[in-house]
Amino acid sequence: MSEKKVIEEKELKAKNGMFILLLNILLMIASIVGFVGGITLLSDSDVNIFLDFICFLYFLIVGPILFIGLKILKPNEALVLTLFGKYHGTLKGEGFFFVNPFCTAINPSTTNTTTGTIADITAMSKNLPQGTQPLIMRSKKISLKAMTLNNDKQKVNDQLGNPIIIGIVVIWRVVNTAKAVFNVDNYTEFLSIQCDSALRNIVRLYPYDISDGSNEDNEKSLRGSSQEVADKLKTEIQSKVEIAGLEIVEARITHLAYAPEIAAVMLQRQQASAIVDARQKIVEGAVGMVEMALAKLKENNIVSLDDERKATLVSNLLVVLCGNRDAQPIVNTSSHE
Repeated sequence: MSEKKVIEEKELKAKNGMFILLLNILLMIASIVGFVGGITLLSDSDVNIFLDFICFLYFLIVGPILFIGLKILKPNEALVLTLFGKYHGTLKGEGFFFVNPFCTAINPSTTNTTTGTIADITAMSKNLPQGTQPLIMRSKKISLKAMTLNNDKQKVNDQLGNPIIIGIVVIWRVVNTAKAVFNVDNYTEFLSIQCDSALRNIVRLYPYDISDGSNEDNEKSLRGSSQEVADKLKTEIQSKVEIAGLEIVEARITHLAYAPEIAAVMLQRQQASAIVDARQKIVEGAVGMVEMALAKLKENNIVSLDDERKATLVSNLLVVLCGNRDAQPIVNTSSHE
């Protein structure tokens, strides 16, 4: 079995487009002058007839073909050119260039062009997000800018099997135009699919949140370890899109929530856990305050309490400190009836 041929990117050194443009215009004007002059001074000389034919040929065929080879590139744009089916090179850098007019620009992200009437295309363009265009209106230029991919939210299962809704945003850019064009069918769709696959692989390694009774210092979760999850997502996606010549700049979780079918139950669980934690803190604080009160009373010899009175004092203090409502004290003004 023959190995797959790897196409490496090669930057094309193009000529100055402005020079070729002016030269071609001058030659076309000269061809008009030569053709008119040849007709005016027409004779039986074969030289005049041949000159008229050359001027006519240049003005109607050669000159217009040369105009096709003029290309304009803005900053962070590139053109991948093929010549009769073979990779000719990648044109990079802002400016006005001239390339072989028989070269064809390729951008696989625009190959699935929209078909239909003008009315259909206009109606479809109204439903597209702001700033985007129908595929039929896009050029063959490949953007080298950092771009954002925001896939639809997905329902996946975490490490514990709980269904969650999660969404990510990926910042990416094309770094190898030859790989992006020739190694995959459509590099934007390829990236989107690989992002979905990597997201499922990473999410199943973590629980949504730290479970009860676990060691919070060692256990990691999607909600508590967002930076680590993002780094793993970036590494996973980068390894999958390397073949397409793409670089993943950043990957972040933009949405994270339980699926609707278990959201209410998980909310009650979180509320119960919060109440237990709050009660634990209240009891710990109340016990400490009671201990401090008894120690101060004994230290300052304010009153001498036997065990029964200490138990009553402790009970009353705990009721006051741990109660949900404000205490209503009853003042005993005398110990005699």
